[in-house]
Amino acid sequence: MRVPFLSLGPGVDAVAVRQGIDRVLARGWFVLGPELAAFETEFAEISGARHAIGVGNGTDAIALALRAIGVGPGDEVITSAVSAAFTGLAILMAGATPVFADVDDESGTVDPAAVESAITPRTAAIVPVHLYGQAADMTRLEAIASRHGIALVEDACQAHLATADGRPVGTTGVAGTFSFYPTKNLGALGDGGAIVTNDASIADRLKRLRNGGQVDRYLHKEFGVNSRLDELQAAVLRARLPFLGEWTDRRRALARRYRAALTGAPVRVTPERDSGHVYHLFTVRSPARDALMRHLEQRGIGAIVHYPISLPKQPAFAGILETAAGRPQHETPVADRLCAEVCSLPLHPGLTDAEIDLVAAEVNAWQPDHPSAAASR
Repeated sequence: MRVPFLSLGPGVDAVAVRQGIDRVLARGWFVLGPELAAFETEFAEISGARHAIGVGNGTDAIALALRAIGVGPGDEVITSAVSAAFTGLAILMAGATPVFADVDDESGTVDPAAVESAITPRTAAIVPVHLYGQAADMTRLEAIASRHGIALVEDACQAHLATADGRPVGTTGVAGTFSFYPTKNLGALGDGGAIVTNDASIADRLKRLRNGGQVDRYLHKEFGVNSRLDELQAAVLRARLPFLGEWTDRRRALARRYRAALTGAPVRVTPERDSGHVYHLFTVRSPARDALMRHLEQRGIGAIVHYPISLPKQPAFAGILETAAGRPQHETPVADRLCAEVCSLPLHPGLTDAEIDLVAAEVNAWQPDHPSAAASR
């Protein structure tokens, strides 16, 4: 590939990561030890929260955050129709029923009006997804949640260091959830996740829930799970955390370069609705998306589709809402159209300006045959 979509090889953080791993190996303490405790303190501080709780992955982070605030069987949780399927699966893991709301046609984040129209007496929480690194409209969602007495749990798995109207993501609601999957803006060398909260009682319960509900050795107070961010991953994340600000600045600079170069391009560039966008992904849209993908692949450009199937159309969720709540799932035509048109261009801190210019030039050179492609610009 002339420009691969992503590079996960050693970078400027390589020495610090190696030192962190060696420190854990020398200590011989691999679970619930000092590296995790230190990372939780450091991640809470950088995230603008009082508490951070490390867990096994981002999916567990969402499920445990919901459980920690009392969400369970019989409850409905509204979330975005466009996200990784794990957002909806985490709601099922908490014992609740996912309800998928349609998205805003420009940003792709959940539409607050669609969220409010989906609220029923069973609605216990809203899980907005900060999609592609851009925050959902938290000001409107916070007002809706307050008006209806519903909890907000933020899916910030793609949005480390992002802000929503100037506030750090994860701090508007009762909890914010993060993933450290290797491809994330802050990635581990395997799975990992965390929950941030400003509520000490929620933090305490989360620490029990991630460790089998245990309050003392062999004493389990409640039904919990085994989902703990291990010492090796915590050490890796601690080593990378000081680089995150620099990496985020670079992502934003590359995104600005793309936007300037793609002015007038035969694609629709996802707008920046909030200056706190951290550009986990840089997405463009076209009704002739598949032809664009072929064009880029033939020229050695590693574009990827995130996400080709909306959550309501995923077989894993078929019939769930009808069975659980006795009513049909809301239609999500905007989400379905987005999923059919979206394409992610290469964007990560290791790319050069010249590589961004090359990708943009190939997009600009593409001649779509689809009759409605030009109208979508």
